[in-house]
Amino acid sequence: MRYKLWLVLFLLSATQAEAGLRQYSATLDQSTWALKQNSPLVCELSHPVPHFGEAFFRSMAGKELNMQFELNMLRLPDHYALAEVLSVPPVWRPGEQAKAISSMKMLKQFDGDLGKAESWIMLTELEQGYSPTFYFSDWYSPYDKVSVSLNPVHFIEAMDQFTQCVSALLPYTFDDIAFTVLTYESGGDELTKASKKRLEQIAQYLKHDQSIESIDIQAYSDSFGGRWMNEQLSIKRAEAIKTKLVSFGLEKSRIRTEGLGEKRHVASNESSLGRAKNRRVVIQMEKP
Repeated sequence: MRYKLWLVLFLLSATQAEAGLRQYSATLDQSTWALKQNSPLVCELSHPVPHFGEAFFRSMAGKELNMQFELNMLRLPDHYALAEVLSVPPVWRPGEQAKAISSMKMLKQFDGDLGKAESWIMLTELEQGYSPTFYFSDWYSPYDKVSVSLNPVHFIEAMDQFTQCVSALLPYTFDDIAFTVLTYESGGDELTKASKKRLEQIAQYLKHDQSIESIDIQAYSDSFGGRWMNEQLSIKRAEAIKTKLVSFGLEKSRIRTEGLGEKRHVASNESSLGRAKNRRVVIQMEKP
């Protein structure tokens, strides 16, 4: 690692004009940063690198804060390699040394990416006017080294927007709500307080993701009351949930309902706690 870092620093400081070092970076006029995706599901900050590709910082909805960097390349790697990632100081800070950030794996026919810790470091360095730069050997030419730099010009305003987007991401994903069990108060179709909150989470998600392919709703009852009445009650509960989901923007044709009454109990009906578990609706969502 020390040898690689020494080599990179040597290339950086002593061979900027060397013919064998091809440099890709946006000029001051070309440097643009934009929020390509801005929703409670995904935030994506992009920076085009002329003649090379595009850099992305991406954070997605989830229980934990996450961040990923991706370097999309017009010419994908032809074999495995490593790119050394350095934070290069601006020219108006003469004598300041570049800082090593990480090594990025370059896999054959794949774009390069870095994880959360490295991504946050790069964002912080950009905020301070530094240029995260990638150094690697050209897999198409044995004579050339390549450097790819992110230009911090025009970064701050876009970063502020990106930060606001990340702070508004939902604290759950599709996988967290794809299988949901809602429970009811006794004797009707009034959801419990916890289930109302859960249904609101589903509503918030569906406002921003209409790619749901199908939804199955199966409703059940406890064994209090007549069997026919319980079946009708379960049908009513299933249809009420369907109406809710349609109001969230889903097409009726994608939703299938079934009222199963007293069938498939998950707990004993001999206790109030068991009956509460049996008064339920199961929602299962599928995406393409």
